[in-house]
Amino acid sequence: MLAGFDTGVEVALPADDDLVEVLLDLSVPHEDFNELVATRAALLAHPRVRELFERAVRALVAGVGTVEKHREIPPLPPAWGAVGRWFHVYVFIAARPYVLAYHRSLGIPPEVSRRTLADLGRHVAVHRRRRGVGGLLALHWPRLHFRGELYQLGRLQFQRSFLLGRAAASAAALGLAYRAEDPALALHIPDFHGPLTPAACDESLRLAREFFRRHFPTERYAVAVCGSWLLDPQLREYLPEHANIIRFQRRFHLHTEPADHPPEDTAPIGFVFGDPGLPPESLPRDTTLQRAIGDHLRTGRHWHTRTGWFEL
Repeated sequence: MLAGFDTGVEVALPADDDLVEVLLDLSVPHEDFNELVATRAALLAHPRVRELFERAVRALVAGVGTVEKHREIPPLPPAWGAVGRWFHVYVFIAARPYVLAYHRSLGIPPEVSRRTLADLGRHVAVHRRRRGVGGLLALHWPRLHFRGELYQLGRLQFQRSFLLGRAAASAAALGLAYRAEDPALALHIPDFHGPLTPAACDESLRLAREFFRRHFPTERYAVAVCGSWLLDPQLREYLPEHANIIRFQRRFHLHTEPADHPPEDTAPIGFVFGDPGLPPESLPRDTTLQRAIGDHLRTGRHWHTRTGWFEL
């Protein structure tokens, strides 16, 4: 736990113009501003909702600076309406001053802080794209940003994490002395950030090496790991060798998945077409990648999330 941050912290929400300024910094879509401002009063006016809100903020703030295992956060009941859809966004807004203070204590540049926390707005945009209303999908994901675990550095995001057993075994097979639970940077590829070019990835990796060496000098990150449908080798059957995705794949050593490794067809459908629930027969075929994803599924085959690693 970060010294000075405990469960007794003051929980406050900015009001009116100050709230709009925060929403702008977090890149929340403008069409959601009015509902967010109106919902703030409703959230604070209900004693039980306010108590739950304050507990959630204190729990999040108490973990600022630490690294935790992945935990799901359940959505609130639909009967909560707009308050339920925006509840977790307000939790992150209330925690924002504390993670910014943590960043400042480490000397992290304000621009890195702003771009990192602005990923909240991207996820709000994804919710509207898929559901047609404002809200937040993947409730656990922004916790990484607002606890100081994950940072946007150029095109890619990097999460303070650990090496898992299969990746460590894969490295050991190549004669490298890495062990499970060694520090590792989990690499993430956010949507809405332009092409995944080799130059952009190289620059992100350069920034990451410098960033973590400077701001987390006691955490020795020698390996980057990534789990994504973008690493599925089957994509090589459809995309040319010079495609950005194929060149991205070449950076990684893939570790062997168990025989019962389940397919994850909804991952590429969601990222490429915007809605993971779309049936394969309805998917457009306008681009090479769209044709690859859809045609593969229409033949009865499946896509898989694969995990790989490389030395930094």
